[in-house]
Amino acid sequence: MRKRLLIILALVGVAFFLSGCTQINEPISPDSEGIWNSYFVWPLSLLITYIAETIFNHGYGLAIIIVTLLLRTIILPLNIKQLKSSQAMQLLQPEIQKLREKYSSKDQQTQQKLQQETMALFQKHGVNPLAGCLPILVQMPILIAFYHAIMRTPEIKEYGFLWFQLGDPSIILALITMATTYIQQKIMMAGTTAGANPQMQIMLYLLPIMIGGFALFFPSALALYWVVGNLFMIAQTIFIRRPMMKEFENNNGGAKK
Repeated sequence: MRKRLLIILALVGVAFFLSGCTQINEPISPDSEGIWNSYFVWPLSLLITYIAETIFNHGYGLAIIIVTLLLRTIILPLNIKQLKSSQAMQLLQPEIQKLREKYSSKDQQTQQKLQQETMALFQKHGVNPLAGCLPILVQMPILIAFYHAIMRTPEIKEYGFLWFQLGDPSIILALITMATTYIQQKIMMAGTTAGANPQMQIMLYLLPIMIGGFALFFPSALALYWVVGNLFMIAQTIFIRRPMMKEFENNNGGAKK
């Protein structure tokens, strides 16, 4: 639940940041000043342009897909760590519930003891409860840099790909973004107790609606980035999660029993 709240807060923060950008009408170039421009926006614009012009004959839409896959591959170790943490937390839920029942009193001393015992349990099984937040935090500057690279590079902004223009919103692509976000969340929750949690059920529908809503107002290239990222995450979850869960159970003696 905390991770999904972090996603929402991060998305709201990104939306406010993007809507208040003052440099958005200034074309990006090697001469653009500032750390943000020099080390984030310009390199990303250059990479998309290079791939589009040298591989796809000015195919900026395909270039964005390739760059998205490259970025997702780079942060794959963080995503794997997130999956490991998520699976470990799921398998440790019976033990955590026992601790909560043991220290059910609400006084401060008992709650401190509960926190100590819970952290000891996490350390015993090599679980980092904050690991799931890392991919989210890493993706926020990437998303903002994508927005700047698209809007401040005329060749990308004005390029038509499939049925949409990369610099303009697309209702159809926003709906696809919403659908793939829902599928990704559904697969992530499959086989866990989260599916029975009413709060998580609300988040299952709320998060895709929010992300799809953002996609309605921002460039289609951002929605394309999100759709490709969702498909990457769906494949990652399917092909990595199951063997990872078996490995964790073997290494920790069936912690979920």
